[in-house]
Amino acid sequence: MTTTKKLSCGVDVGGTKILGGVVDHDGNIIEDHRVESPAKSPEAIEAAIVEVVQELKTKHPIECVGIGAAGYIDKGRSTVLFAPNIAWRDVPLKERLEKVLELPVVIENDANAAAWGEFEYGAGAEVDNMMLVTVGTGVGGGLVLEGDLYRGAFGVGAEIGHMRVVPNGHLCGCGNRGCWEQYASGSALVRNVRAAARGGSLLAREVLDRAEGDLDKIKGPLITEAARDGDAFAIEALTDLGIWLGEGIASIAAVLDPAVVAIGGGVAEADDLLLGPARRAFLAQLTGRGHRPMLDIRKATLGNEAGLIGAADLARR
Repeated sequence: MTTTKKLSCGVDVGGTKILGGVVDHDGNIIEDHRVESPAKSPEAIEAAIVEVVQELKTKHPIECVGIGAAGYIDKGRSTVLFAPNIAWRDVPLKERLEKVLELPVVIENDANAAAWGEFEYGAGAEVDNMMLVTVGTGVGGGLVLEGDLYRGAFGVGAEIGHMRVVPNGHLCGCGNRGCWEQYASGSALVRNVRAAARGGSLLAREVLDRAEGDLDKIKGPLITEAARDGDAFAIEALTDLGIWLGEGIASIAAVLDPAVVAIGGGVAEADDLLLGPARRAFLAQLTGRGHRPMLDIRKATLGNEAGLIGAADLARR
C-alpha cells in the first residue's frame, strides 16, 4: 500500500472516457486511472467502471466509491432513472457495483458532483450558496444552497440547461425547443460560426482559413484561439455566447440568489472573452440591479477533475 490513510474513489463516467481517482480528505487526487468509454453498452460501461476502481483498489485502501454519471439519479443516489447518452433506464447501479466491488457506492449526477467539488475545494469554497454552470457540448450545472447539494424532491433537480428561454426555438436533444443550452453552449457557438462560414460570410474567413477550409474542423478551441489572436468575428461569436450565458444566470439568480456562479466546461477556457460579456449581460438584466448585493461570476478552478473529486467526497460523507 502506498498510504495507510483511508481514501475514497471518485469515478467520472463520460461519453468518451471513464476517469477514476483516489481522493484524500483535502480533495487531492493521489492517483488516477482512465479507460475509454466502451461505446453505449451499459454492461460494458459498468465493467469498465469496475476495472477502473479495482485497479486503484489494489494500490490504495479505498473505503468507498462515488460515481458521477450523466443522467437522472433517484433521491436515494442508487438508481440511474434515465441517461441520455447511455441506455441506462431504471438501472440499480449502486446495487450492481457494490456486489462486485464489495465497497459502499454512491451514485450522483455528474454535474451535481462537479458542483459539489467546486463548492468544497474550488471556486465556491468560501460561500454557502453557489451554482456551477458547465458550458460544453451542452449546458449543465449544479446548485449548493445553504451548504447542501440541492437535488429537488425526486433527485433530478438543477437541470438548468433545459430551462426554456426561446419559445419554439432550436430543437434540443431533450425533445423540447428553445432550451438554454441551445443558445449558451459550445455546440451553439460552433453551430453559429459554421453557419456563417458555410454561408460564405467574409467575416468568418479567418476562422475558415484556420480550419483549412474544412467546416468540420471548426470547433470551440479553434474559435477561442482565433479570438485570442484578435479575430473580430470570433470575438463577436464568444460575446454573443456570453450574453446568452449572462442573461440566463440573471433569471436563475432572481429565483435562487447564489453568492457565486462558477463557469466551467471547455468553453470556459476562453476566460474573459466569455466571462466579460456574461458579467455585463448579467448586470444589465438582473432584477433590482443597483439596489441589491451582486453575485460573483468567476471561472471554475478544478477543471475536468471537479466531478471526480466531488463524487469521491459525496461518497465519503
